[in-house]
Amino acid sequence: MSADASESSVGTVIPQLIDIDAPLILDCGRLLPRHQLMVETYGSLNAEASNAILICHALSGDHHAAGYHDDERKPGWWDNCIGPGKPIDTSRFFVVSLNNLGGCRGSTGPNTVDPETGRVWGPDFPLLTVRDWVRSQGLLADRLGIAQWAAIIGGSLGGMQVMQWAVDLPRRIRHAVVIAAAPQISAQNIAFNEIARQAILSDPDFHGGRYFEQGVVPGRGLRLARMLGHITYLSDAAMRAKFGNDLKAPQPSFNFDVEFEVESYLRYQGEAFVDRFDANTYLLMTKALDYFDPARDYDDSLVTAFQQAQARFLVIAFSSDWRFSPARSREIVKSLVDAGRDVSYALIDSELGHDDFLMPLPDYHRMLRNYLSRVADEVGA
Repeated sequence: MSADASESSVGTVIPQLIDIDAPLILDCGRLLPRHQLMVETYGSLNAEASNAILICHALSGDHHAAGYHDDERKPGWWDNCIGPGKPIDTSRFFVVSLNNLGGCRGSTGPNTVDPETGRVWGPDFPLLTVRDWVRSQGLLADRLGIAQWAAIIGGSLGGMQVMQWAVDLPRRIRHAVVIAAAPQISAQNIAFNEIARQAILSDPDFHGGRYFEQGVVPGRGLRLARMLGHITYLSDAAMRAKFGNDLKAPQPSFNFDVEFEVESYLRYQGEAFVDRFDANTYLLMTKALDYFDPARDYDDSLVTAFQQAQARFLVIAFSSDWRFSPARSREIVKSLVDAGRDVSYALIDSELGHDDFLMPLPDYHRMLRNYLSRVADEVGA
């Protein structure tokens, strides 16, 4: 970690594995008597426990949102946004970031041991919904002594969790910051997820999800799934600017090896993903994304769903995001307005695509910083 980075960094962080002893009834009808969540916290909780912010991660995210681990040089996935003096200011807020139930970075999930059988859960781990995650996160808040979050913040699938929080547990969230999200995913996005799942399910090393018992990993399928997903996170303009149709060598080789720069990039992303992610978890996470629809329990009316909310909302979209386009954010905003909720909306001019929600874009960070500064003043942080 450089000296410059340390000045605005939360520094070295140590994840905590927190036991949730309360039973959790899942939407699929199954019961988890207890579970564990891997958590990182940054900053200090004030005496009134009024300055807490929950960070909800996206599809392949985890608890390591900021700072550094002793054995890693790379900071957390949102380190540019979380820290002292940063938009999510840890000198004013107590920030909680978790690896969701079903994740593969320490929380109870498919790659952990089922205490009832003594075997790795694998494909026996129940399918989850965003509502299940919110219930689990609510139990985490109880465990931490947080009656109400000053704000809950999330991008992409994380933003969907924020909306579900506002609908399901309205008294426990003051501000909902929804970034690069959608009120439900489109048929096109479900199709992308299904192709990714089929890549994993058809891998000969998948073994019906029991690959750990076989001592193998369905790496080919997981690589393909990540390569497909990564294409949807980038805009056409960003890919054209970064790669064009440039060959790695002066002339074509007339074979199926890596010839184009974009091929090399996608294969690298795929290989790196296999090293850090679990295939069963990827299946579970994409299915939870597909299932998300807060209007379903309210006669398919998003307006009626949002009438349950009490939080004030900030909705942020990015101009180059085609996976969860600005039009989808405007659907959220219109439904909130029609429901009589307090909502602010920002469209950030961007180039990268869906992944812009992770980037330190000046207008984006300025919007978050100004909004959260008012939240801090409001809760006495």
